[in-house]
Amino acid sequence: MKMVDVGGKEKTERVAVATARLRMLPATLERILQGKVEKGDVLAAARLAGVMAAKRTPDIVPLCHPIALSGVEVQLEPQKDALEIRVTVRTVDRTGVEMEALTAACASALTVYDMCKSVDRGMVMEAVQLEHKSGGRSGTWDREGAPSREGRSAKKSATRSRGKTARPVGR
Repeated sequence: MKMVDVGGKEKTERVAVATARLRMLPATLERILQGKVEKGDVLAAARLAGVMAAKRTPDIVPLCHPIALSGVEVQLEPQKDALEIRVTVRTVDRTGVEMEALTAACASALTVYDMCKSVDRGMVMEAVQLEHKSGGRSGTWDREGAPSREGRSAKKSATRSRGKTARPVGR
């Protein structure tokens, strides 16, 4: 086991987008939106938790490089019976920010769970996944069918390996 040496890589702009969904009772979501949760502003706390988690990812994931983040954005979109979480992380560095985006999405969902568990212990965190990454030698990767930054669907997968539904785009 070792931390990969990235010293020979060039610093480039790198972006990663990760998503997660927290399913809950519609009544729980309504309490969140109305600000009627005992612990306080759930959405603000979840956004802050996501930013903090992105910054502290190397403390949680053992072989993850500590890198200087240039931006973290956490969006929470209410659905009928869920909160959709979307995190965008940016850096100019020698390694990507996929782990930071995924960690932030999880921490945001866990924060909502923590703040609302007294009214809905049946919440389910699901669909934690990378949607997009760009920068570095491997170029750009988009999840098949995921909205691109321009709002269009990503191109259909031309190659599949081991049942994955995504492909690298460009180099």
